[in-house]
Amino acid sequence: MILQRTLRALLKDAATGAELHTLVNPWASRRKFAAFAYIAEQYGYRYTGPAPGISMGRSHPVFAFRRLPDAPERANRTMTHYPNVQQRGPFPGMRTGGDGLTPLPETRREIELLHARIKVDLFGKSSVKRIKRMLVAVPIGILIALAVTGNLAPVPLLVGAGITLFFFLYLWLAATIMRRGHAKYRRMLEEAGITWPLDRPGS
Repeated sequence: MILQRTLRALLKDAATGAELHTLVNPWASRRKFAAFAYIAEQYGYRYTGPAPGISMGRSHPVFAFRRLPDAPERANRTMTHYPNVQQRGPFPGMRTGGDGLTPLPETRREIELLHARIKVDLFGKSSVKRIKRMLVAVPIGILIALAVTGNLAPVPLLVGAGITLFFFLYLWLAATIMRRGHAKYRRMLEEAGITWPLDRPGS
């Protein structure tokens, strides 16, 4: 079970008193990752965004969870109430059964806000920079490929130009979706009184 494996890694860091726990989202769903972030907080590790010094422009971003001052108390309390998380659960704030990441009604709002934080991080400046780099890299890559194969005649060049134009349109659409998503989730956090992203020196 993905959740058990992921939680086991976090608890291993917790046992050593690690100040920072990092991971790549192992789920296809960001909402499930937000649900895991809620569970992690019950054991004393709070989601803080991109891992320091690791670019969010990666195809698989690395996220950070920082140890809270009261982490041992949180972990002991949670382990007392949820002694079977290493078997089949239930897990803190989640319904019994399934993949263990379906929120209970009373935790749904908090997980929605965690999801908004994750989306703001994913739609941030580093992702836009990645798109801008691709705008330059793709046409250059196509031109080099045509030159290497000796296909610089008008027809192959037109085909390459068509592929480049299609890719430009795709990137423009992706950038538009990211901008709108970023604004939507930032607004949701602002309405909840949450300042995000955090000031993360060196991140």
